[in-house]
Amino acid sequence: MPMLELRVNGRDYRVLVEPTTTLLEVLREKLLIISPKVGCNTGDCGTCSVLLEDKLVRSCITVALVAQGKEVTTVEGLAAPGELHPLQKAFHEHYGSQCGFCTPGMLLAAKALLDENPNPTEDEVKEAIAGNLCRCTGYVKIIESIRAAAAEMATAKA
Repeated sequence: MPMLELRVNGRDYRVLVEPTTTLLEVLREKLLIISPKVGCNTGDCGTCSVLLEDKLVRSCITVALVAQGKEVTTVEGLAAPGELHPLQKAFHEHYGSQCGFCTPGMLLAAKALLDENPNPTEDEVKEAIAGNLCRCTGYVKIIESIRAAAAEMATAKA
């Protein structure tokens, strides 16, 4: 059984995995990081989204060994403990989440977008979150939250 060495949210881990083990299984079952959710298990809903080397991936269809020696970020790694990332703050202030099931994936999709495009249009936000399904909000508040976070982050940099 191969040994997987990876860094998750700034912390190093070593775990034994089967060659077919998914990154989602490692995160939830071995590391007990539960923000990536088990949704469709086919990569369609986005609830399992994480950042792998700052790129958005669906952890339910990503073989864990792909993360060998790499950095994985889940929603727990967006900000220091006890603090909120501007995206998390905006989702709270602009009612970007309801039940919360899709929220971690939405936040990470938004972070990947804002890292590459700090001032996205509404259409660019829609495209960035298109792979994340939400059954509660209708996306309006999610889009507003992401755009508000982008504006706040731009103001903070100025």
